[in-house]
Amino acid sequence: MEKENTLVKADQSETKFASIQDYKIAYRSIGKGLPIILCNRFRGNLDDWDPAFLDALAQKYQVIIFNYKGLATSTGTPHETILGFGKDAIDLADALKIDKFILGGWSLGGWAAQVATTEFSNRITHTILIGTKPPGKVNHPLEEIFIKTAYIPEYTLEHETILFFEPASEASRNAAAESHKRINKRENKDQKVKPELWEYYGKSHDDYWNDPYNAREKLMQINIPILIISANHEVCFPPENWFELNQKLPTATLITIAQTGHGPHHQYPEMVTRYIDNFIESN
Repeated sequence: MEKENTLVKADQSETKFASIQDYKIAYRSIGKGLPIILCNRFRGNLDDWDPAFLDALAQKYQVIIFNYKGLATSTGTPHETILGFGKDAIDLADALKIDKFILGGWSLGGWAAQVATTEFSNRITHTILIGTKPPGKVNHPLEEIFIKTAYIPEYTLEHETILFFEPASEASRNAAAESHKRINKRENKDQKVKPELWEYYGKSHDDYWNDPYNAREKLMQINIPILIISANHEVCFPPENWFELNQKLPTATLITIAQTGHGPHHQYPEMVTRYIDNFIESN
Protein backbone atom coordinates (compact mmCIF):
# COMPACT_ATOMS: atom_id res chain seq x y z
CA MET A 1 0.00 0.00 0.00
CA GLU A 2 1.25 3.47 -0.82
CA LYS A 3 2.35 5.75 1.98
CA GLU A 4 1.07 9.29 1.73
CA ASN A 5 1.98 12.48 3.55
CA THR A 6 -0.95 13.30 5.83
CA LEU A 7 -0.08 17.00 5.58
CA VAL A 8 -0.96 17.12 1.90
CA LYS A 9 -4.37 18.70 1.37
CA ALA A 10 -6.79 17.59 -1.29
CA ASP A 11 -6.49 20.77 -3.33
CA GLN A 12 -2.70 20.32 -3.42
CA SER A 13 -2.59 16.57 -3.99
CA GLU A 14 -0.65 15.17 -6.92
CA THR A 15 -2.36 13.43 -9.81
CA LYS A 16 -0.83 10.02 -10.40
CA PHE A 17 -1.45 7.23 -12.91
CA ALA A 18 -1.87 3.52 -12.26
CA SER A 19 -1.14 1.16 -15.14
CA ILE A 20 -3.98 -1.30 -15.75
CA GLN A 21 -3.27 -3.63 -18.68
CA ASP A 22 -2.96 -1.31 -21.71
CA TYR A 23 -4.46 1.84 -20.15
CA LYS A 24 -3.95 4.11 -17.15
CA ILE A 25 -6.27 5.26 -14.39
CA ALA A 26 -5.70 8.76 -13.03
CA TYR A 27 -5.98 9.01 -9.26
CA ARG A 28 -5.08 11.06 -6.20
CA SER A 29 -4.43 9.82 -2.69
CA ILE A 30 -4.19 11.67 0.62
CA GLY A 31 -4.02 10.64 4.26
CA LYS A 32 -3.17 7.27 5.72
CA GLY A 33 -5.04 4.53 7.53
CA LEU A 34 -7.74 2.21 6.25
CA PRO A 35 -8.07 2.79 2.48
CA ILE A 36 -11.32 4.26 1.20
CA ILE A 37 -11.77 4.39 -2.57
CA LEU A 38 -14.44 6.78 -3.86
CA CYS A 39 -16.32 6.34 -7.16
CA ASN A 40 -17.36 9.61 -8.79
CA ARG A 41 -20.64 11.01 -10.13
CA PHE A 42 -21.87 11.55 -13.68
CA ARG A 43 -19.35 13.79 -15.49
CA GLY A 44 -17.19 13.91 -12.36
CA ASN A 45 -13.42 14.20 -12.53
CA LEU A 46 -10.76 14.42 -9.83
CA ASP A 47 -11.67 18.03 -9.07
CA ASP A 48 -15.37 17.41 -8.48
CA TRP A 49 -15.03 16.20 -4.90
CA ASP A 50 -15.22 18.95 -2.30
CA PRO A 51 -11.69 19.13 -0.81
CA ALA A 52 -13.17 19.82 2.63
CA PHE A 53 -14.85 16.41 2.54
CA LEU A 54 -11.70 14.64 1.35
CA ASP A 55 -9.54 16.41 3.93
CA ALA A 56 -11.94 15.51 6.73
CA LEU A 57 -11.88 11.83 5.69
CA ALA A 58 -8.09 11.90 5.36
CA GLN A 59 -7.73 12.58 9.08
CA LYS A 60 -8.30 8.85 9.65
CA TYR A 61 -8.21 7.15 6.25
CA GLN A 62 -6.17 6.87 3.09
CA VAL A 63 -8.59 8.55 0.70
CA ILE A 64 -8.31 7.65 -2.97
CA ILE A 65 -10.28 9.26 -5.79
CA PHE A 66 -9.96 8.34 -9.46
CA ASN A 67 -11.22 8.87 -13.00
CA TYR A 68 -12.99 5.97 -14.65
CA LYS A 69 -11.29 4.31 -17.60
CA GLY A 70 -11.31 6.51 -20.71
CA LEU A 71 -12.80 9.54 -18.94
CA ALA A 72 -11.07 12.83 -18.10
CA THR A 73 -7.35 12.03 -17.67
CA SER A 74 -7.69 8.24 -17.55
CA THR A 75 -6.84 6.55 -20.82
CA GLY A 76 -8.49 3.75 -22.78
CA THR A 77 -12.03 3.23 -24.03
CA PRO A 78 -14.78 4.00 -21.51
CA HIS A 79 -16.92 1.22 -20.10
CA GLU A 80 -20.43 0.48 -21.31
CA THR A 81 -21.51 -1.43 -18.21
CA ILE A 82 -21.82 -0.34 -14.60
CA LEU A 83 -19.78 -3.39 -13.63
CA GLY A 84 -16.93 -1.95 -15.71
CA PHE A 85 -17.14 1.33 -13.82
CA GLY A 86 -17.11 -0.50 -10.50
CA LYS A 87 -14.29 -2.82 -11.48
CA ASP A 88 -12.08 0.24 -12.02
CA ALA A 89 -12.00 0.59 -8.24
CA ILE A 90 -10.95 -3.04 -7.88
CA ASP A 91 -8.30 -2.73 -10.59
CA LEU A 92 -6.95 0.44 -9.01
CA ALA A 93 -6.74 -1.30 -5.63
CA ASP A 94 -4.82 -4.14 -7.26
CA ALA A 95 -2.40 -1.69 -8.86
CA LEU A 96 -1.84 0.01 -5.48
CA LYS A 97 -1.45 -3.38 -3.77
CA ILE A 98 -4.49 -2.82 -1.56
CA ASP A 99 -6.22 -6.07 -0.60
CA LYS A 100 -9.30 -4.97 1.37
CA PHE A 101 -10.77 -1.49 1.46
CA ILE A 102 -13.82 0.66 2.14
CA LEU A 103 -15.68 1.44 -1.07
CA GLY A 104 -17.66 4.64 -1.48
CA GLY A 105 -19.68 6.14 -4.29
CA TRP A 106 -21.60 9.30 -5.03
CA SER A 107 -24.58 9.31 -7.43
CA LEU A 108 -23.61 7.17 -10.45
CA GLY A 109 -20.55 6.26 -8.41
CA GLY A 110 -22.94 4.71 -5.92
CA TRP A 111 -24.21 2.41 -8.64
CA ALA A 112 -20.65 1.36 -9.41
CA ALA A 113 -19.94 0.85 -5.72
CA GLN A 114 -23.00 -1.34 -5.21
CA VAL A 115 -22.25 -3.62 -8.14
CA ALA A 116 -18.57 -3.84 -7.17
CA THR A 117 -19.61 -4.65 -3.60
CA THR A 118 -21.84 -7.52 -4.68
CA GLU A 119 -19.44 -8.86 -7.32
CA PHE A 120 -16.20 -8.54 -5.31
CA SER A 121 -17.48 -8.86 -1.76
CA ASN A 122 -14.24 -10.48 -0.58
CA ARG A 123 -12.44 -7.17 -1.20
CA ILE A 124 -14.84 -4.74 0.48
CA THR A 125 -15.04 -4.14 4.24
CA HIS A 126 -17.72 -1.40 4.20
CA THR A 127 -19.73 0.37 1.51
CA ILE A 128 -20.61 4.07 1.71
CA LEU A 129 -23.33 5.31 -0.65
CA ILE A 130 -24.06 9.03 -1.06
CA GLY A 131 -26.92 10.49 -3.10
CA THR A 132 -27.66 7.34 -5.10
CA LYS A 133 -30.31 4.71 -5.78
CA PRO A 134 -30.62 0.91 -5.51
CA PRO A 135 -29.97 -1.39 -8.48
CA GLY A 136 -32.76 -2.27 -10.85
CA LYS A 137 -36.04 -0.51 -11.52
CA VAL A 138 -37.21 2.08 -8.98
CA ASN A 139 -40.60 3.66 -8.37
CA HIS A 140 -39.52 7.22 -7.55
CA PRO A 141 -37.86 8.97 -10.53
CA LEU A 142 -35.60 11.97 -10.64
CA GLU A 143 -37.01 15.45 -11.19
CA GLU A 144 -37.09 16.94 -14.67
CA ILE A 145 -35.03 19.95 -13.60
CA PHE A 146 -32.12 17.63 -12.87
CA ILE A 147 -32.04 16.33 -16.45
CA LYS A 148 -32.36 19.85 -17.85
CA THR A 149 -29.46 21.05 -15.72
CA ALA A 150 -27.16 18.02 -15.67
CA TYR A 151 -26.43 18.20 -19.41
CA ILE A 152 -25.48 21.89 -19.48
CA PRO A 153 -21.87 21.95 -20.79
CA GLU A 154 -20.35 24.22 -18.12
CA TYR A 155 -21.82 24.37 -14.61
CA THR A 156 -22.11 27.71 -12.85
CA LEU A 157 -22.78 28.14 -9.13
CA GLU A 158 -26.48 28.39 -9.96
CA HIS A 159 -26.39 25.02 -11.75
CA GLU A 160 -24.45 23.39 -8.92
CA THR A 161 -26.99 24.70 -6.42
CA ILE A 162 -29.83 23.11 -8.39
CA LEU A 163 -27.99 19.82 -8.91
CA PHE A 164 -26.32 19.24 -5.56
CA PHE A 165 -27.97 21.48 -2.94
CA GLU A 166 -31.43 22.67 -1.88
CA PRO A 167 -32.24 25.93 -3.67
CA ALA A 168 -35.21 26.61 -1.37
CA SER A 169 -32.92 26.77 1.68
CA GLU A 170 -30.79 29.84 2.35
CA ALA A 171 -28.38 27.76 4.43
CA SER A 172 -27.98 25.29 1.57
CA ARG A 173 -27.48 28.07 -0.98
CA ASN A 174 -24.76 29.56 1.22
CA ALA A 175 -23.14 26.14 1.58
CA ALA A 176 -23.21 25.78 -2.22
CA ALA A 177 -21.28 29.03 -2.60
CA GLU A 178 -18.66 27.94 -0.06
CA SER A 179 -18.26 24.51 -1.65
CA HIS A 180 -17.94 26.12 -5.08
CA LYS A 181 -15.09 28.28 -3.78
CA ARG A 182 -13.28 25.32 -2.24
CA ILE A 183 -13.55 23.21 -5.38
CA ASN A 184 -12.34 26.01 -7.62
CA LYS A 185 -9.39 26.93 -5.41
CA ARG A 186 -7.21 24.30 -7.04
CA GLU A 187 -4.86 25.71 -9.69
CA ASN A 188 -3.72 22.65 -11.67
CA LYS A 189 -7.14 21.46 -12.82
CA ASP A 190 -8.03 18.01 -14.04
CA GLN A 191 -9.36 17.54 -17.57
CA LYS A 192 -13.15 17.68 -17.96
CA VAL A 193 -15.05 14.66 -19.28
CA LYS A 194 -15.72 15.43 -22.95
CA PRO A 195 -19.42 15.70 -23.92
CA GLU A 196 -18.99 13.14 -26.69
CA LEU A 197 -18.18 10.58 -23.98
CA TRP A 198 -21.29 11.19 -21.87
CA GLU A 199 -23.13 8.49 -23.81
CA TYR A 200 -21.14 5.89 -21.89
CA TYR A 201 -22.85 6.98 -18.69
CA GLY A 202 -26.20 6.40 -20.39
CA LYS A 203 -25.19 2.90 -21.39
CA SER A 204 -24.13 2.15 -17.82
CA HIS A 205 -27.48 3.51 -16.59
CA ASP A 206 -29.38 1.07 -18.81
CA ASP A 207 -27.17 -1.74 -17.53
CA TYR A 208 -27.81 -0.75 -13.91
CA TRP A 209 -31.55 -0.42 -14.53
CA ASN A 210 -31.75 -3.89 -16.08
CA ASP A 211 -29.54 -5.30 -13.30
CA PRO A 212 -28.15 -8.39 -15.09
CA TYR A 213 -25.94 -8.95 -12.03
CA ASN A 214 -28.93 -9.47 -9.73
CA ALA A 215 -27.28 -6.89 -7.50
CA ARG A 216 -30.53 -5.90 -5.80
CA GLU A 217 -31.12 -9.45 -4.56
CA LYS A 218 -27.48 -9.82 -3.55
CA LEU A 219 -27.70 -6.67 -1.42
CA MET A 220 -30.50 -8.37 0.50
CA GLN A 221 -28.19 -11.27 1.39
CA ILE A 222 -24.86 -9.55 1.87
CA ASN A 223 -23.02 -9.26 5.19
CA ILE A 224 -21.02 -6.12 4.33
CA PRO A 225 -22.10 -3.05 6.35
CA ILE A 226 -23.67 -0.44 4.05
CA LEU A 227 -24.20 3.22 4.94
CA ILE A 228 -26.62 5.18 2.75
CA ILE A 229 -26.57 8.98 3.07
CA SER A 230 -29.38 10.84 1.36
CA ALA A 231 -31.32 14.10 1.58
CA ASN A 232 -34.88 15.17 2.26
CA HIS A 233 -34.99 16.80 -1.20
CA GLU A 234 -33.02 14.49 -3.46
CA VAL A 235 -33.62 16.02 -6.89
CA CYS A 236 -31.96 13.03 -8.55
CA PHE A 237 -32.46 9.89 -6.44
CA PRO A 238 -35.29 10.22 -3.90
CA PRO A 239 -34.65 8.35 -0.63
CA GLU A 240 -38.12 6.81 -0.94
CA ASN A 241 -36.52 4.22 -3.21
CA TRP A 242 -34.45 3.12 -0.23
CA PHE A 243 -37.40 3.26 2.16
CA GLU A 244 -39.10 0.57 0.10
CA LEU A 245 -36.11 -1.74 0.66
CA ASN A 246 -35.49 -0.79 4.26
CA GLN A 247 -36.87 -4.02 5.71
CA LYS A 248 -35.00 -6.15 3.18
CA LEU A 249 -31.42 -4.89 3.51
CA PRO A 250 -29.94 -6.66 6.53
CA THR A 251 -26.78 -4.56 6.91
CA ALA A 252 -27.89 -1.14 5.66
CA THR A 253 -28.16 2.09 7.67
CA LEU A 254 -30.02 4.95 6.01
CA ILE A 255 -29.50 8.60 6.96
CA THR A 256 -31.48 11.46 5.40
CA ILE A 257 -30.41 15.05 6.04
CA ALA A 258 -32.89 17.93 6.10
CA GLN A 259 -32.66 21.02 3.86
CA THR A 260 -30.10 19.26 1.70
CA GLY A 261 -29.87 18.02 -1.89
CA HIS A 262 -27.94 15.57 -4.05
CA GLY A 263 -24.53 16.44 -2.54
CA PRO A 264 -24.92 16.29 1.27
CA HIS A 265 -21.19 15.67 1.73
CA HIS A 266 -20.48 19.00 0.02
CA GLN A 267 -22.97 20.89 2.16
CA TYR A 268 -21.88 19.24 5.40
CA PRO A 269 -18.40 17.76 4.79
CA GLU A 270 -17.43 17.43 8.45
CA MET A 271 -20.80 16.11 9.61
CA VAL A 272 -21.03 13.52 6.84
CA THR A 273 -17.48 12.45 7.63
CA ARG A 274 -18.48 11.93 11.27
CA TYR A 275 -21.40 9.77 10.16
CA ILE A 276 -19.05 7.69 8.02
CA ASP A 277 -16.41 7.42 10.74
CA ASN A 278 -18.90 6.41 13.42
CA PHE A 279 -20.45 3.86 11.09
CA ILE A 280 -17.12 2.26 10.24
CA GLU A 281 -16.03 2.18 13.88
CA SER A 282 -19.33 0.58 14.91
CA ASN A 283 -19.41 -2.11 12.23
